[in-house]
Amino acid sequence: MIKIEKRDLSSNNFAKGLYKLLSFLIGLAMSTVLLKLLSVDITQFFIELYQDSLGSKYAVSETLLKATPLIICSIGVSLAFKMKLWNIGSEGQLYMGALASTIVALYIETDSSFIMLSSMILASFLLGGLWSGFAAILKSKLNVNEIIVTLLMNYIAILLVDYLVYGPLKDPAGFNFPYTKQFPDVALLSTFFNTRLHYGVIIAVILLVIYYIIIEKSIWGYEIRVIGSNPNAAKYSGINIDINIFMVMFLSGGISALAGFSEVSGVIHRLQHSISPGYGYTAIIIAWLSNQNYLGILFSSIFMAILFIAGDTLQLNYQLPISLVNAFQGIILFMLLISDFFMNHKISIKWRKND
Repeated sequence: MIKIEKRDLSSNNFAKGLYKLLSFLIGLAMSTVLLKLLSVDITQFFIELYQDSLGSKYAVSETLLKATPLIICSIGVSLAFKMKLWNIGSEGQLYMGALASTIVALYIETDSSFIMLSSMILASFLLGGLWSGFAAILKSKLNVNEIIVTLLMNYIAILLVDYLVYGPLKDPAGFNFPYTKQFPDVALLSTFFNTRLHYGVIIAVILLVIYYIIIEKSIWGYEIRVIGSNPNAAKYSGINIDINIFMVMFLSGGISALAGFSEVSGVIHRLQHSISPGYGYTAIIIAWLSNQNYLGILFSSIFMAILFIAGDTLQLNYQLPISLVNAFQGIILFMLLISDFFMNHKISIKWRKND
């Protein structure tokens, strides 16, 4: 008879980290095997990947450029995950942040970069927060599963942006391409050292520090962790769970939306179709891989940024589809889920004696 029992690893952070590391390495090895099956010269590929992601100042800047929205979205997702709220809607919240930033950039007239950028940040944060806050209200008042709500709202957000860039917001001088007018100069984030890396990376670092302070050093962070680990104990200790659900989901969505602001203001300089290659979805993997730790978020985001660059390398140098990145991410996520199961359960086989 096969018996599955709960395993208590609640206080063993070393064991948790070891399980995550092993699952990550196995996922990486399986991805390498997949490349080998596709007749890719593994040694040559890794040499090219190093050159494209870390081999020069420009390569490093491009890696950090892709890591910036990943860090921001991962902070938003991780904050919700800490309270066992499964915000799967970071991608849609990113799109809402991009939309709010675009409306401010195109329709508010000012010559002050500070006023313009501050307004764009505030608008994106509020719209992203309200977008995820809707799921929080359904969760706390009607006990509707937030996974389903936030996942489905991704499609609403993405299709809403598509409708607007193909219709009301489309640039009339854009040769019928699905994008808006280009932002004015006051709505653009400055860049570093003649590269494409922009000041959004500073926003990401600031948010990472704030996340660390909230989760590790504040009373509210302690309440978040208590609600996540034992809601009944939190309730009996006087913590208002409904208010905390809304606050955490609002903040989670607002932070994720800032990644949308970062992309349209720092990289694209307008709103267009497919502004994200899946940063919000990748943030879920990063949150799992990092165990919602601030340093784990940083390094996991950089690794996933390198993985996105690997997709570009495979497409340009080996004529393989860039969607292979999604396959690699799926393999890693699958291995993380397996490790999570064995981290929390143990399987024993008991043979039944014959009478």
